[in-house]
Amino acid sequence: MDKSQQEANRWAAYYRQVNGRPPHETVLHALALFAKEQPSNPFAIDLGCGAGRDTLALLQAGWHVLAVDAQLEATEWVRLNTPMPAQSRLQMIVARFEELAPLPPADLVNASFSIPFCHPNHFDTLWANITQAVRVNGRFAGQFLGENDSWASDPDKTIHTKTQVLARLQPFEIEFFEERDEDGITATGKAKHWHVFFVVARKRP
Repeated sequence: MDKSQQEANRWAAYYRQVNGRPPHETVLHALALFAKEQPSNPFAIDLGCGAGRDTLALLQAGWHVLAVDAQLEATEWVRLNTPMPAQSRLQMIVARFEELAPLPPADLVNASFSIPFCHPNHFDTLWANITQAVRVNGRFAGQFLGENDSWASDPDKTIHTKTQVLARLQPFEIEFFEERDEDGITATGKAKHWHVFFVVARKRP
């Protein structure tokens, strides 16, 4: 079995484990902020959508969503989990972060525990793509992994210090920021030390 097939199998097992779990707190926080503003025909991009837990929350709130994931099976899970009436507001793209074309303008770019999986060689390009896609007064919601995280030694993952995260967020007004540095478990139940920066931020004019 080649490396790409092993990766696909690993993600397939992950989707089975997390299917049906509630949306992440950062996307819920962003949705609560947008609900006060009542945007017209809101559009979100969900980067690394996985089985669709955040995509579904956005669709249920009446949003149009472009769901992006590197794995074809992720889009199949999203389609399976999306009620038929909402499917007309759903688009999906299968693409790795390093292959991602410029993103369309969006009110929200959501990236729940996904962008750290972008290789460091490609992260600057990905972040520029995200920043350019978020409309003025739109938002970014997601997480960055910190240097104390168990995965920090993985050369294929992008790790940030708090100073680096804040520098990335200069085009934004931070509305929610929380750092957690603690032992826990992964979504599949394995022990892990987490060092995570949780972010919701509004694009400055």
